[in-house]
Amino acid sequence: MTSPILTIDTPAGPVHATAGPREDDGLVFELGGAMRGSVHVTGTTDPHRWDQFTAVRACLGPVNAFKTTAPDEELPRLARNRTGFRGSLTLYRDNTGRPEVSVHPFLSAADHPPSERTAAVLTAVLRGCAEHVEQRDDLSAIREASRQRDTPGLLRFLTWSASHHQAESARLEDEARAALPALKATVAAWWTAARWFIRSPHPVLLVMLADRPGSLPGKIRGLQWWYPYCVTAAAEERERARRAQAEADSLRAQQRPHGRRPPLFTAP
Repeated sequence: MTSPILTIDTPAGPVHATAGPREDDGLVFELGGAMRGSVHVTGTTDPHRWDQFTAVRACLGPVNAFKTTAPDEELPRLARNRTGFRGSLTLYRDNTGRPEVSVHPFLSAADHPPSERTAAVLTAVLRGCAEHVEQRDDLSAIREASRQRDTPGLLRFLTWSASHHQAESARLEDEARAALPALKATVAAWWTAARWFIRSPHPVLLVMLADRPGSLPGKIRGLQWWYPYCVTAAAEERERARRAQAEADSLRAQQRPHGRRPPLFTAP
């Protein structure tokens, strides 16, 4: 087990973070030195695989910032500043095992972003606390508690997401099917107008044949673009639906009390 007291170097000076006893799903660090307040670190999903609880998230304030936030007066702040900030940082590993971070925007209680220097301090403190938790012997227990905590909400979202993207895919496929006969009819209308113009030139027919907004050539060009767009977008929506369903199925499998649960990390 690593030391519960950290010293984190920041542009504002050293920040001392003291870890309290482990809670069910994480740790709370009390800050001293160049910062005051607390940081809550918990397990979370990989940003690219919502069924894989292989990351940790550090939040400004004593609670999971994705559920709620600390009262304004309890938000962490620089020692010589009255402005507290909320936000979070997720620490995860890429496909090669290298650490990566994803920062949720920092905002003050009045919804103002911090200065560049303050943002650097907040990022350094959150990353330092997250890295400490990632090295703890009980990391797997923290991640497992986080999985149990977040799975019901994730399942609701992923089930909705799979249904939504499947419906969008079906709608776009219908649009693509409708675009082909519409394109054929518009091209036929252009040729009809062209034949009429050859027989009896008229300004109205010239307007219809001209390449301008709302004209037949404009509609033809739009439909020629619309059909492949709908085909490509429908395929992308099908893939999103497939992925959401696969992640939901994986989470359900991890919930089964009997039988072997999949590992917390699998290759994408």
